[in-house]
Amino acid sequence: MPDPAGPPASSGPLEPLNTAPADEAQRTLLTCCGSSHWARKLTAHRPYPDLDALLAAADEAAYDLTPADLTEALAAEPLEPALPPGSAYTAAATALRAAHAAYESRFGHAFVICLDATAPSEALDHLLASLRDRLGNDPEEELAVAADELRRAARARLTRLVHNWPGIAVPSQGRTAEPPRAARSDSPYVPV
Repeated sequence: MPDPAGPPASSGPLEPLNTAPADEAQRTLLTCCGSSHWARKLTAHRPYPDLDALLAAADEAAYDLTPADLTEALAAEPLEPALPPGSAYTAAATALRAAHAAYESRFGHAFVICLDATAPSEALDHLLASLRDRLGNDPEEELAVAADELRRAARARLTRLVHNWPGIAVPSQGRTAEPPRAARSDSPYVPV
């Protein structure tokens, strides 16, 4: 019978996730994907021997999201576009906000895109072009695209989480978990 206190202790880069109490692990995982079903599924399959196993489980859980789970995850995504600060981005910020508002009005959820394969210098152009292009999708087609982008974004967020572990506690250290929601905004992988 499994130990109700959580999975057995492990060592290595996934130790904080593998050994955290289930509620802390779920709260932290929700910062990567806002579906409670997804976070519960990843928590239930602990311990993970390595990042590849965690990412494979994350993909499987993302592919298994029901329409309601996907709606929950998309609702957790930030609605405001994230742009680098500075006056040089004023026109781009205006264009991005307008395109994002049109997207949200058409599809009823936040625009999600994973920019991990895009150079930072090209991210804004890619973002605007993707927004404009995806506005032409029908709602069913766009939901499938958004689900895939959400899956890709969750993988990128999990990878950063494993490398940084902001906020997750190892029980023996007595720290409390604070979900790293703000961690999303400091990366080019942020959905907007």
